[in-house]
Amino acid sequence: MSTISWNGTEPENPLVPGDATERDSVKIVNALFTGLVEYDPNTAAPRTAVAKTIDSPDSRVYRIVLNPGWTFHDGTPVTAASFVDAWNHTAYGPNKLQGAEYLSHIEGYEATQSGAADELSGLKVIDDSIFEVTLSAPFSAFVTQLGYTAFFPLPRSFFADREAFVAHPVGNGPFSFESHTPGVNIVLRRYDAYAGARKPKVDGVEFRFYRMLEDAYADVVANKLDYLDFVPADALDGGRYKQELAGRYVAKPYMGVQSISFPMWDPRFADPRLRQALSMAIDRQYVIDTAFDGDKMLPDGLVPPIVPGYGGNASGDLCTYQPEKAKALFETTGFEGPIELTSNDDSANQVWIDAACRTITAALGVEARYAPVPTFGEFRKLINEQKVTTIFRSGWVADYPSIENFLNPIFRTGAAVNGSGYSNPAVDALLAEADAAPSEQEGWELYRQAEKMILQDMPAIPLWYQKVESGWSTRTGNVTVTPLLQLDLFDVTIED
Repeated sequence: MSTISWNGTEPENPLVPGDATERDSVKIVNALFTGLVEYDPNTAAPRTAVAKTIDSPDSRVYRIVLNPGWTFHDGTPVTAASFVDAWNHTAYGPNKLQGAEYLSHIEGYEATQSGAADELSGLKVIDDSIFEVTLSAPFSAFVTQLGYTAFFPLPRSFFADREAFVAHPVGNGPFSFESHTPGVNIVLRRYDAYAGARKPKVDGVEFRFYRMLEDAYADVVANKLDYLDFVPADALDGGRYKQELAGRYVAKPYMGVQSISFPMWDPRFADPRLRQALSMAIDRQYVIDTAFDGDKMLPDGLVPPIVPGYGGNASGDLCTYQPEKAKALFETTGFEGPIELTSNDDSANQVWIDAACRTITAALGVEARYAPVPTFGEFRKLINEQKVTTIFRSGWVADYPSIENFLNPIFRTGAAVNGSGYSNPAVDALLAEADAAPSEQEGWELYRQAEKMILQDMPAIPLWYQKVESGWSTRTGNVTVTPLLQLDLFDVTIED
């Protein structure tokens, strides 16, 4: 059987779509499920999948008609209720699902989040193939959003026995669940009754878990791993990977930004001048050259250029290297060192963090140093529980292709992945105004204004816009890496 192996880490949460928000969970859930909308593998443009039509006269009330013939892996049909029940489950606050915030535009969200109601008042099943969605206000990016994991359907079996589902997830996607060996891998098999227009060419996918990215890289070089979505920093140094993976790698921009964020609950970081000073103390080009062989792009804001809605030059000079200005500004804050940057040690981030710390130390005359946490799970737990007391590694890969996705989920007060705890009522108001614009294009200018306002506050420091360096084995063919950093599992091939 032609099974492709793809590196990853043990998922943070069970493979329930509404709780899969971190990158390694998303790629597994994307293989297990298909939503109303999917994204073109080359452009990320949204197009209908399970949905036959999605119509709205006003960007507030949407009538969604499903295509016939879609089934879950247990053979039961995908119906309008499959989506409505799943969304209600995700939005219900007592369930504490990480993807709940993505449903916040639907009418009744506040009541379900508080637990006062267990169903979104804005969802109405018309019949097995039609449902209506009413938003609390017009949201022009709603259709674009519908390809994200939080909007995937769930079968009736999930609600009948959730423990059984967690042990053996049942989706409607191109691959069905076969096995999970904790700490080792998750294996999926092609679902031959898949109703999508495109069918996978491989028989299965093994998501193989690695503690260290360097080990995954060594395996792909040795043809023991078929696909590696990130080449580690030490292999980027001097372009080593280009020799070791000659003819089997790609380097291309994707919709991602690398950053470091501040724990805004810690009074030591309350002064925006401190945050701005640290941004201008980082010689980004030096870090990019040292850690990535120059293969990243200098940022001019929070939103990469390939994202629909990008405006350009949102940060002014705040993301440029200005050591003298940085030191003068830093000295007005009274901050006492050392300056610590935290990341999980089971990833290949220390090379660039060490390089960034060197430039901060040189610019400010205060020691900056790496403060590792052993595992990704421990790192995320510290952030989620607001127990981290250092500057910490952050970043964003688009869930769906829109400037809105780089702002609302991360910087709105109380948002789903607002890891810094940032809150600015003026930003919230501007984002709400942008959300309610009559069309996506009309909202872009308002989102750009919000982006500039956030950058003045600098709760997160953009370091670079991402380029992906991915590699594959000699038996792997037809590799397409999407702008959303997913391997296109439909076109890829494996030679036995």
